[in-house]
Amino acid sequence: MNNHKMNYLEIEKWILSIPRFSKKNDLDVTRKFYKFLGSPGSKSKIIHIAGTNGKGSVCAYLNHILMLSGFKVGMFTSPHLISMRERIRVQGNAVSETEFCDVFYQVSNAAKQFRGTNPDYFPTFFELLFFMGMTYYDKEAPEYIILETGLGGRLDATNVVEHPALCILTEIGLDHMQYLGEKVELIAEQKAGILKQGVPVVYMNKRKEVSDVIESYARRLQCAAFPVSYDAITIFRNTSKSIDFSYHSGYYRYDGLTLKTAAIYQTENAAVAIRAIEVLFPYPLFLQYEAAIRRGIQEMVWAGRMEEIEEDVIIDGAHNEDGIEALMKVVRANTDKKNVLLFAVVSDKDYRKMIQILMEKDEFERVYLTSINNERGLSTDELKTVFRQYTNKEIFICHDPNNAYVKCLNEKKDNERVYAVGSLYLAGMLKAAGGRNCND
Repeated sequence: MNNHKMNYLEIEKWILSIPRFSKKNDLDVTRKFYKFLGSPGSKSKIIHIAGTNGKGSVCAYLNHILMLSGFKVGMFTSPHLISMRERIRVQGNAVSETEFCDVFYQVSNAAKQFRGTNPDYFPTFFELLFFMGMTYYDKEAPEYIILETGLGGRLDATNVVEHPALCILTEIGLDHMQYLGEKVELIAEQKAGILKQGVPVVYMNKRKEVSDVIESYARRLQCAAFPVSYDAITIFRNTSKSIDFSYHSGYYRYDGLTLKTAAIYQTENAAVAIRAIEVLFPYPLFLQYEAAIRRGIQEMVWAGRMEEIEEDVIIDGAHNEDGIEALMKVVRANTDKKNVLLFAVVSDKDYRKMIQILMEKDEFERVYLTSINNERGLSTDELKTVFRQYTNKEIFICHDPNNAYVKCLNEKKDNERVYAVGSLYLAGMLKAAGGRNCND
């Protein structure tokens, strides 16, 4: 690191230079460093969330509901879409550039001191941001910290937190198999590694083999377990703009709930958040938060997840098999317009399976392919080769995401809806670009 005091943009660039998927530190050393920092954030009630799909949305629902209930709330999530500061929020607001710089130097200086006795320790990309977040929360003293895991659970840096108030496991499926295992049960074991002795757990009860793993962990650790089943959710109306549904938690029936999204899967994430509030505030206490629950569910918009950024232009960060399956349910439910696909993906995903699901029922009129502008992005040539195995529809190549977006919009007809999917990186690039100047 340079000796001169860096500004925010220099710090962000420096952090981005840290390899994202470099070798993880041993969790025992990471835990030692967390304690060396003074276990920041541990005075707040921590809600620890792991899962394959829906983590960010559940975090956002909980954040909004708790804020509407009068609590001060911190939220740590990843990845960011536009600014790294989005990962660290208090009361919905991203940490300021000044505060970001302050906690960066606080954590960096502590790491230098820590290396006096642990010379091989350097925080990874994710660890550094996590410790910066917890240091910021320690100063801000929120009553609740909503803490999203990065990759996995058991060995995740966030798992240094010892006494969470609640653990949540969202839908678990196949993703990051090279790190977590090839079978969904193995991935579930990694995610369930966040469970702590006697700490209640709310989980999405969707796959029996996953639920069996979670329930086994919960019994062993004497955790009260609260499943959320899809059959407890009833959808009454589903349009391209909103969903009306009810949820029966087992304790209470919530009728007349509304989501401002077409994403059917968000009913599950909303139900998980509702169940979590009930566990945090046992009956009859949670009844006083019902209005906040309804408003929080209806008002929540989670950037990059089935987000309509222009009329009939939807961006969605679906980046694995389950996410694409969920996306296609939305596409098939909205038959009022024809569909156009804008797609990019990172190379370490099961992109072949994702493309197969997207193309299997011939639901897109045209396909636009582009690249993620980082070392993990898959080339458009490779993408086109795979797409050609599953479709004979027109395929257009535009190497720059912004240019691809502009071309797609310029050629979009009034009776068409665009879905830009495949990666949260793509969603972030399109949100950040904003303009319509095409140079390709």
